[in-house]
Amino acid sequence: MAYDADVIVIGAGLAGLAATAELVDAGRTVILLDQEPEQSIGGQAHWSFGGLFFVDSPEQRRMRIKDSHALALQDWMGTAAFDRPEDHWPRKWAEAYVDFAAGEKRSWLHRQGVRFFPVVGWAERGGYDAGGHGNSVPRFHITWGTGPGLVAPFERRVRAGVAKGLVRLAFRHRVTGLGRSAGAVDTVTGEILEPSAAERGEASSREATGSFEFRAQAVIVTSGGIGGNHDLVRANWPERLGSPPRRMISGVPAHVDGRMIGIAEDAGAHHINRDRMWHYTEGIQNWSPIWENHGIRILPGPSSLWLDARGNRLPVPLFPGFDTLGTLEHIMGTGYDHTWFVLDQKIIGKEFALSGSEQNPDLTGKSVRGVFERARTEVPGPVKAFMDHGADFVVEKDLGALVRGMNALTEEPLIDEAALRRVITERDREIANPFTKDLQVTAMRGARAYLGDKLIRTAAPHRILDPKAGPLIAVRLNILTRKSLGGLETDLSARVLTEGGTPLPGVYAAGEAAGFGGGGVHGYRSLEGTFLGGCLFSGRAAGRAAARAVD
Repeated sequence: MAYDADVIVIGAGLAGLAATAELVDAGRTVILLDQEPEQSIGGQAHWSFGGLFFVDSPEQRRMRIKDSHALALQDWMGTAAFDRPEDHWPRKWAEAYVDFAAGEKRSWLHRQGVRFFPVVGWAERGGYDAGGHGNSVPRFHITWGTGPGLVAPFERRVRAGVAKGLVRLAFRHRVTGLGRSAGAVDTVTGEILEPSAAERGEASSREATGSFEFRAQAVIVTSGGIGGNHDLVRANWPERLGSPPRRMISGVPAHVDGRMIGIAEDAGAHHINRDRMWHYTEGIQNWSPIWENHGIRILPGPSSLWLDARGNRLPVPLFPGFDTLGTLEHIMGTGYDHTWFVLDQKIIGKEFALSGSEQNPDLTGKSVRGVFERARTEVPGPVKAFMDHGADFVVEKDLGALVRGMNALTEEPLIDEAALRRVITERDREIANPFTKDLQVTAMRGARAYLGDKLIRTAAPHRILDPKAGPLIAVRLNILTRKSLGGLETDLSARVLTEGGTPLPGVYAAGEAAGFGGGGVHGYRSLEGTFLGGCLFSGRAAGRAAARAVD
């Protein structure tokens, strides 16, 4: 029986594009399938901030950051906390990825035209000891052009493959099964969905107009995770994080539903670490949503007071930007799904960045002028739009009005004005000296010791109740679904493994479907900037390995 292509790639996100680009370079023929319309090529990477994890980069050195492979590996392993027998391959992938991030990753991307914003960010700081969770130094490199700028060179390489006759793009093809002949998985079947003019991220029709069957020597699964399927998120919710939230908002569209992972399991693939996941605690409802229940994440600086639903400060070291999953665990123990940032206009203008390409038009549009205008503006335009229109924002001149607004956003009036005033006043008294017992104030001053944070990410310490810093602002924060950290188990050649540890013949996996490598390269927690890089690294490995394996 004849093959329709050398390799079938399922999923046209960043990992799928990277795998296909490598197959094209090797002269292999590819069918690239995706259930969404062509306008959604690039998947979730398009919507991202474009953050990438590098080690000892030129950008770091220019910012006087001393980084090393040893320090990065220490941070990764302390963050991942691998402790399961099935962590064998994830650990191997972690070691290989840190090698990549400290080695050829940046030069490989640079040769393809990718450039980076000169100021390196410091996300997910940890706040524990040196061997624990978090980045010891800033490593969050923002792609110039954000997510679209990172997708572009890989899409270009794939479309060059189309022009050469090596790649067939098959959008609106929804996979329903993987089949075998002669022992290997070589058949992909599914439904052809009706054409859709839905814009990127919008819901598209699931009406089938026909069926398909394609055969190839190898299949690469790059279909993404489960973040758009809240039922599946809750079903896999780990006990260590408490009960799953009653209410969540979505950081990804509904088509990120995990279906393909289940189809691969039915074909014999081993899905591991399904209880490991990454959801953000600083989610806000998008005032101009693209998909249903669309949420945006705040990337906060360290100065906002973070309060639980009743107005109590979160415990040390759960400050903004320090420990995402530690904060999530604490929140789920409070009996409520939301928390609050309380701050002022001086803080929000300097410290609020919004994740996503559409929320950063200056960086996405590669506008140097726009970046300078952002730095000079009292409150950047996208943030000001949320202040004016966001359902989770309360902006008032006095604390009493602020508390009334906060209580109007919840089912019960949980915030007491006198108690909140006491909390803020206690914090404000600690600002009078350059020394303090308040560890958040220490963290704020520590952040300003890094030039990048002092220039663009951290407000000068001041009293929140100082009228000159106002108005006062409260932001209701929601749980925002995002990433699966577990996935299909793979070896370092991205071959999918069975439960017995042997390769499933003909099947490879990459990106979030493979836990970004191995079935869970991040372990229990991730270091920021490693999701997109994990898609690229695992997609490249899968494409190269499949290219070597086919005749």
